[in-house]
Amino acid sequence: MITLNFTRESRLLTPSQFKYVFQEPLRASTPEITILARQNNSDNPRLGLAIPKKHLKRAHDRNRVKRISRESFRLLQHQLPNYDFIIIAKAGIGKLDNATLFQILDKLWKRHIRLAQKYS
Repeated sequence: MITLNFTRESRLLTPSQFKYVFQEPLRASTPEITILARQNNSDNPRLGLAIPKKHLKRAHDRNRVKRISRESFRLLQHQLPNYDFIIIAKAGIGKLDNATLFQILDKLWKRHIRLAQKYS
C-alpha cells in the first residue's frame, strides 16, 4: 500500500547531505525556482529546501513556499527516482500564487523524472 507521508527519512537533514547534492547536481529550473538532484543510496527520494531571506523577506512568505514545495514532493514521491532533491527559491517567487507555484513544481518534477530515465 502506498502511503503519502513526509517522514524524517524523506528529508535532507545534515549539511553533508546538502553538500553532496550541490557537488554534481542534475538541474531543472525556471526563472523563479530551481530543483537540483543527485542520485542517493537510499531506497526513497529525499527533499531539502533552500528558501533565502534575500528573495522572500517575510517569514510567512518563506513558510508558504516551503509548505507548497513539501506538499508537491509528498504527492509525487512514489513517482520520483531515488534522488536527493534541493529546491532553491530565486527572485520573483513571492509574486507567484499558490496554484502557479504548484504547477511550476509539478513541471520541474516531471523534468527530473525524464532526466533520471535518461541518465540511468
